[in-house]
Amino acid sequence: MMLIGMLSNAVLQAPAHVDLSTETERQVVVDREKGQYLGHVSTVTLGNGSILAAYPKGHGKGAIVLKRSDDGGKSWSERLPTPENWTTSLETPTLHRVRDPGTGAMRLLCFSGLYPARLATSEDEGGSWTPLQPVGNWGGIVVMGDLITTTGGNLLACFHDDGRFFTANGKLSSEMKLYSTESRDGGLSWSTPREFHSSSDVHLCEPGCVRSPDGRQLTMLLRENRRVKGSHAMVSKDEGAVWSAPRELPRWLNGDRHTARYAPDGRLVIAFRCMDPKSPFQGDFVAWLGTHDDLAKGAGGQYLVRLADNRRSADCGYPGVEVLSDGTLVLITYGTWTDGESPYILAVRMKLEELAAKAAKGW
Repeated sequence: MMLIGMLSNAVLQAPAHVDLSTETERQVVVDREKGQYLGHVSTVTLGNGSILAAYPKGHGKGAIVLKRSDDGGKSWSERLPTPENWTTSLETPTLHRVRDPGTGAMRLLCFSGLYPARLATSEDEGGSWTPLQPVGNWGGIVVMGDLITTTGGNLLACFHDDGRFFTANGKLSSEMKLYSTESRDGGLSWSTPREFHSSSDVHLCEPGCVRSPDGRQLTMLLRENRRVKGSHAMVSKDEGAVWSAPRELPRWLNGDRHTARYAPDGRLVIAFRCMDPKSPFQGDFVAWLGTHDDLAKGAGGQYLVRLADNRRSADCGYPGVEVLSDGTLVLITYGTWTDGESPYILAVRMKLEELAAKAAKGW
């Protein structure tokens, strides 16, 4: 299956727009602190259905905060205890839940980026955590922003760097590079990262991956950080060993930090920060809904949904996307949701079957 941008945007039908941002009954404040910037969120669903969220006290850099919801995002715990050195985090935390290939037990991973990349683990579903420890003699930006399990049972993670943080004495480069690294022991150790793409023309970064329904193809969605083009995508048909040349995505998927999950009915939900300059939702927290085939063909899909209206610039949308057993989607991010206040953490709950009626009324 060939991917993305094979047809001109001009001949493609755009997705229907749906605006849920005024439906405040869908919104739950996860965390809010007067005068304190609460930033970039990462989430996982635990084995008992609880949701765990991690985010920094600051714009990327700052102490990592943990909270948990035991009722599908309707309410949230107080801030959970964390190891002392989590206050030294230099960058956006990223959470993952993986299986140990030897024991079959589930393990939580929490990464913190820049140099050196560091990792904390939990063997009891977040009840207790190790301190952050270096993964290796390397680093990067938003390390392990996404992670997949290969068909061979290994873990594959991708990230980016602009020359500053891959080594101890790195310097800013004109090139943005994409790296991948693998783990064969359930995330406890990681290979030396392998560069698989580099460009000074377009700065592709913040990879988010999704596997095709037949399991044969990985699609990587990428932010374009120079803002000279829209977001791009790359494809691998060999579990990340080789990636295709990047192609530009349709404008309705132009955005930052794409997080893709499948709904129970097989449709694909991709949440991100909208960066399409032609969109009425530019700068806001949105979700695109369609099929994997729509994504592969560059088609419009069904809906582009504004989940929350960010009130200040384009500073939101590092999202957690969790799918509950009843089909409810819980989409979690940070942003300026109240004029004049610092960014805080917000969860939005919705079901996909609600969107058709709202789309028919127009946004």
